[in-house]
Amino acid sequence: MTERVGLLQTLDRLFAGPRQQTLTVHAFLEGLGDRSYAFIIAALDLPNCVPTGLPLLSTVTGVPMLLLAVQYFLRRPSPWLPEIFGRRAMERGKLQDSLDRMRRHIERLENAVHPRRDWWVSGTPRRLLQLVWALLILLLALPIPFDNMLPAWAILFFCLALIERDGVMAMLGWLFTLLTGAWTIFLGVVGPWVVISMVKELF
Repeated sequence: MTERVGLLQTLDRLFAGPRQQTLTVHAFLEGLGDRSYAFIIAALDLPNCVPTGLPLLSTVTGVPMLLLAVQYFLRRPSPWLPEIFGRRAMERGKLQDSLDRMRRHIERLENAVHPRRDWWVSGTPRRLLQLVWALLILLLALPIPFDNMLPAWAILFFCLALIERDGVMAMLGWLFTLLTGAWTIFLGVVGPWVVISMVKELF
C-alpha cells in the first residue's frame, strides 16, 4: 500500500505553479481526490459547530451537504458543482500566500489528525461510518430546533476520519453520534410535552 500524502503536501502540489495562473474550484476538488467530499462537507458543516443563533442555518448548509453525500454514494470521482461555482478561480499566487499564512495551523492539525487505528476506517466499520455520516447529514438538514450542534460535531469528526483515515477521529464521531441519538430521543419525548403545556397555558 502506498503511503498516504498529507493534506499540506496535497495543497502545496495543487497550488504550485506560476503565480499569475489560476486554479478553478473544479480543478481543486479533482486534485483532492478521495478527500474532496469530506473536505467540502466539513467546510459547510463548520458554521453549525458553534452557536450562531442564525435561524435555519443547519438547513441552508445541510441541504448542499446532503446533495454532496448523494454524489459520494453514487461514486462520482469528485463533487459536481454548478458551473457558476465550479468555474470560479483564484490566482495561484494568492493561494500560495494564503497557504503560507495558514501553514503552521495546518501542520498542527496534521499532528492532531493523522492515519492511525486503521480498523475504524476500513472495511465494514468504514461502510457503517459512511452510512451513519449520511444519516447525520440528513438529520442536520431537517429544521429541528435545538438539535444541530451535536450532529454537526459528529459529522465534522467523521469528515476528519475520512480525510486522513484517522480511527481516533472516527471514535470521537461515534461518541457524538451516541450523544446525538440520546439528545434527539430526549427532544422527541420532552418536546411535545412542552408544546402541550404551552398550549394549555395560553388557552
